[in-house]
Amino acid sequence: MIARRGFVTVLGGVLAAPQLLFAQPKVARVGFFYFGSRRSAMESGRYAAFVDAMRELGYVEGRNLAIEARFADGRSERLAGLAEELLRSKVDVIVATGSTVYTVLKRATTTVPVVITVSADAVLDGIAASLAHPGANFTGLSTGNLELYPKQIELLKLAVPKLSRVALLWNSENTAQVARLKVMRETTKRAGLSLIEVSGPTPEDIERGFASMARQRADAVVIMNDTFFIQQLEQIASLALKHRLPSLYGAVEYAEAGGFIGYGQRVLDNFHGAATYVDKILKGARPGDLPIEQPMRLELAINRRTAKAIGLSIPPELLLRADKVIE
Repeated sequence: MIARRGFVTVLGGVLAAPQLLFAQPKVARVGFFYFGSRRSAMESGRYAAFVDAMRELGYVEGRNLAIEARFADGRSERLAGLAEELLRSKVDVIVATGSTVYTVLKRATTTVPVVITVSADAVLDGIAASLAHPGANFTGLSTGNLELYPKQIELLKLAVPKLSRVALLWNSENTAQVARLKVMRETTKRAGLSLIEVSGPTPEDIERGFASMARQRADAVVIMNDTFFIQQLEQIASLALKHRLPSLYGAVEYAEAGGFIGYGQRVLDNFHGAATYVDKILKGARPGDLPIEQPMRLELAINRRTAKAIGLSIPPELLLRADKVIE
């Protein structure tokens, strides 16, 4: 009997071993919901920054990570359908980009955690009770652009000493920008400047908008931060050059794309940081308890080539402030 019990034990061990050897790790299902195009997300490095950061945390696609990516190509009418697709795919958490995307997700779910990657003001956008305690199913990283508007105007006044008429390119399809437009109106009014408002929800509108700025004799243009504008940065920079308009966008990538001034944070940092939020949520943290992170580092990039092409002499004071000068 003793020998038989021993045999059964050994046999049980032999039978159990393959089950242990071939046990599959739990797969984290993560949605990546981006307002712009797939090409924009890839070429800007935003998608790669997130995936690389997930790998650093031990999540590898095909092993223990599955990413359900959806791209709206800058078309608001596609968002509701894409949100439904993501929710039907039973993702554990969604990494989202674009204020209009947040609005759609807020209506679509109150339970699936959402990690935002860019937001001028998450409270103003209506997705968080406060930055310290978001309170619902949203958390993530902010770009804090509202606080940068006065600084952006200050930089433009340094670059263009006779500045009096500032054009603003904004996206009327982005409902969150209505509140931001009000802030920019107040900022330019305090600075004693006239504001020319131009909406550019499509590439064609952007082109017509720059022609309108030129007709209205704008001295410079500020481009409001927008995920759609990110995919159109080269078009925007080219049109600003064509119309000889000093231009500024709230991210350093703009100067690298050929624009005159980029001032703000390097947004790639937010996509890298989003992975940390995803990891915490997958390990049990409640998104409403995770504070929304504010920018820790701001950069000023100036494209001297562009300035020369539009006949602008950059004041030494402005160059001294720059973290990066593109020759």
